[in-house]
Amino acid sequence: MRLHHLRVVGFGPFADPVSIDFDALSDAGLFLLSGPTGAGKSSILDAVCFALYGDVPGDRSAAKRLRSDHAADDVAPRVVLEATLSGRRFRIDRSPAWTRLKKRGTGTTTEQARVVIAERRPADDGQHLWHPLSTRLDETGHLVTRLVGMTLPQFCQVAMLPQGRFQAFLRARSEERHALLQQVFQTGRFDRTERWLRDRRVALRRDSETHRSTVADLVSRVSEVGDDQAPDDWQADPAVLDGWATGLGEAAASASAAQATLTETLAAAETAAAVAESAGVEPRGAPGHPRRSPARPGRAGCRRPRARGPGPARRSGAARRRGAFLHDLALASSTAADEIERRHHAALAELAELVGAPTTDDDAVAEHHRAATRVLDDLARVRPLRRQAAELQARLDRTTAARHEVTAELDRLAVREQEVPQSLADLEPRLTAARDAAAEVATLDRELEVVRSRVLAARSAEELATELTAAQLDLAAATQTRLLAREALVEIREQRLDGMAAEIARKLAVGACCPVCGSADHPSPAAPASGAPDEATERDARREVDDLEVVVEAHAQQVRGLETRLATARAEAGDTIDRLVAAEADVLTRAAAARAAAATVAPLVARHDALLLERDDLARQRDALTSSAAQLDTETAVLDARLEALAEQVRAVVPDDADLDALTAHHQQVEDLARRCTDTAADLRRARTTAESTQQAADRAAADAGFVSSTEAAAAWLSDADLAALLATIDRHERELARTAELLGDDDLVRAAAAPAPDLVMLADAHRRAEEAAAAARHRDLALRERVHRLGGLTGEVRSALDAWAPVRSDLDLVADLAALVEGKHPDNRHQMRLSAYVLAHRLGQVVEAANLRLSTMSDRRYSLVHTGQRGAGETRGGLSLLVRDDWTGDSRDPATLSGGETFVVSLALALGLADVITQEAGGADLDTLFVDEGFGSLDAETLEDVMDTLDTLRDGGRVVGVVSHVPELQTRIPTQLRVHRGRTGSHTSLSLA
Repeated sequence: MRLHHLRVVGFGPFADPVSIDFDALSDAGLFLLSGPTGAGKSSILDAVCFALYGDVPGDRSAAKRLRSDHAADDVAPRVVLEATLSGRRFRIDRSPAWTRLKKRGTGTTTEQARVVIAERRPADDGQHLWHPLSTRLDETGHLVTRLVGMTLPQFCQVAMLPQGRFQAFLRARSEERHALLQQVFQTGRFDRTERWLRDRRVALRRDSETHRSTVADLVSRVSEVGDDQAPDDWQADPAVLDGWATGLGEAAASASAAQATLTETLAAAETAAAVAESAGVEPRGAPGHPRRSPARPGRAGCRRPRARGPGPARRSGAARRRGAFLHDLALASSTAADEIERRHHAALAELAELVGAPTTDDDAVAEHHRAATRVLDDLARVRPLRRQAAELQARLDRTTAARHEVTAELDRLAVREQEVPQSLADLEPRLTAARDAAAEVATLDRELEVVRSRVLAARSAEELATELTAAQLDLAAATQTRLLAREALVEIREQRLDGMAAEIARKLAVGACCPVCGSADHPSPAAPASGAPDEATERDARREVDDLEVVVEAHAQQVRGLETRLATARAEAGDTIDRLVAAEADVLTRAAAARAAAATVAPLVARHDALLLERDDLARQRDALTSSAAQLDTETAVLDARLEALAEQVRAVVPDDADLDALTAHHQQVEDLARRCTDTAADLRRARTTAESTQQAADRAAADAGFVSSTEAAAAWLSDADLAALLATIDRHERELARTAELLGDDDLVRAAAAPAPDLVMLADAHRRAEEAAAAARHRDLALRERVHRLGGLTGEVRSALDAWAPVRSDLDLVADLAALVEGKHPDNRHQMRLSAYVLAHRLGQVVEAANLRLSTMSDRRYSLVHTGQRGAGETRGGLSLLVRDDWTGDSRDPATLSGGETFVVSLALALGLADVITQEAGGADLDTLFVDEGFGSLDAETLEDVMDTLDTLRDGGRVVGVVSHVPELQTRIPTQLRVHRGRTGSHTSLSLA
């Protein structure tokens, strides 16, 4: 942005028109805007801001009083600024809203704000014309903001460093600095995020409280129904309520089931009592019990046959003993030992055949067992080694295959890497031509717009020529009419002159002196001729001439206007309509061709970018494949080494071509046979020992029974029919005896016989109490059933309420933590910084870095700014604190400890740093005109020299710097000056060039 010319009237202290030529001031690069206090130096900057944005910076904007108090009542406030914005020259004409006297009647009325923005464009004749773009305030504001690249606050901080503001900014607290940076960098969206999180947290807490009240009401109802208090910590962990309610329901259900069982038992007892009472049965325990009396004679009859001697029982016992002796002797002597011995010899023969050596003793069998066991252990150890070797071989094969694939892929990439640069080389000329065509489209559009405007001007010139011919004819007719009227007026005047004596004579009175000769005698007064004109006739003729003069002048003005418009139109057209139409068609054809070519830019750029990406991707793939190939080579070597080591371990046990399964089966068979031989030898020894002992026991048993040997006892064996009859008799006797004994041994009968006679009155009373207890039990059963039903429904409601509350609590916890974090109140936020402050802290760090570049020069490398995230004294939030480091002492201190001159230097550096950062933030907007509105009076000569050197560096690249100050030293240092003079009727300016 570069300022060219400013014109102000009725604005601020400037009542009369004031013109400022910034182009003349820009030649020196550095100029001084000086003047006494209150003269209006800052008002010039306000006028620039108002022309651009329709508002003024700072507190003056809130006053809404821009019109000059010194201006006349009918003077409208107005600011006209010519400036170059984004390489285009504009003229902005603005007037603020102001109050004026009504033109009719009394009182005042308000004139609304207005604006006209026009762009300067070249014409065909080499001149430049202003083309209006907009008269709407909002459109102009958007257009200027887009062209400048900054909003008004940013522009004021960048292009017009405000007076005294940065000293306050340097010494401000973090909260105050936060407000200013937020306005400059437009970080209100982060504040809105914080506010949204706070509002969301409040809404969720309100919803959570509603759910909590619902759950609390259900908990109270469950506590009342279940007769149990809820856990004290349920509000901290509502999940415990589910288990608590479920437990109450299960306990009530268990109690209900137990009570139902008791009720059923009581009902069964009542039924049995009613049946017994209706049958007339005596109570149990009476002396004459009907079950006891018939059992006594039966028991006596069963006992009497046993008292008569051995009989059939003795004969049966002897027969049984003889049969047992014979069977035991046969099994022990003829079967067991022989069978085991046969199996043992067969196992020994099989083992000898398997090992290929005679095996007859137990020591040899044990040695074969130990050898087979050792070999099996070795084979068991070798088998996983072989399996591991097989796995390693498979991995080696896969690695080798992968290495071959990588090699093939590297070859393919090498071929493609040679193709991609060739494709890029072929694409570059096409892309360049398409881009040139795209750039030419805008030029052709502007050329087409110019040609079309010239065509319109040519057609307008034709129409104006026709209108001019008609106007010239009208002018000639009006001129001819006026000439005739003038001739008639001259003729009337001549006739009046000829008859003037008659007019004088007609005015003579008797005794009056003649105005011509002075005589009082009038002997022969002249008489008017017939039809002579009088004064009224001349006056009418003169009036007609005057009217025709107005008509002729009107036609003449119309002709001059048409001639001017025609000349302008012809100058703007510059050629004939036919040639212009042909030129328009040619431009249209070229524009269409350029657009067609420009349409290929996007696909060509996409293809170009794709090839570049592919080239980079091929390089990355090549590097990755090369790395993979190296890794595969390393892995192959490692696998080879491990495989060879495993082969050595296997060969140490078995040959490489040995069949492990066959060896394992052979030695497993040897081990099994050896174990079997050992087991059958032990079984044979035990069988022989058992046979000998069994024979000895049989002989002793036969001797005890009165037989000489077991052979004699076997001879006493009964036939099957006799033995079966004897055993049946014994069984019947034993069963009858057992039944009688069981009947007589019943516990109830024994207790009843021993107990005294029952108290029937007491039993009746007990029976009544039992019936009452049964009724109470039935009532409690109904109550428990109702409680179970209600607890079941309430438990479901509690679960539903908890399920509805759970997501709200989860969202509340998440939002509360996040809100606390962005508000700087969370423990994880160590600096207690708000989100917006964190963003602004990053911006402030950039500002400090840019400021230190200039502060180092202005302070002779003594001072530098330090941005710290720690909180200052009395601050509740950190992140935006500033310290000044003194490199002479190595200490960092508060900016408040600086002197006035030091504060100015540091604050100016900070202002320039912020200007640089905001310029970059705004997208690198070009600011060719910069104003520094600070107080330089507190600087000594040396520091002032350093500050001026820094300001001189701002002129690099063609920038113009205006210093606003009234310090006398600057007036001698800066020869190019714009002076503002104040007076009683308003301020005015003067320009002093070097």
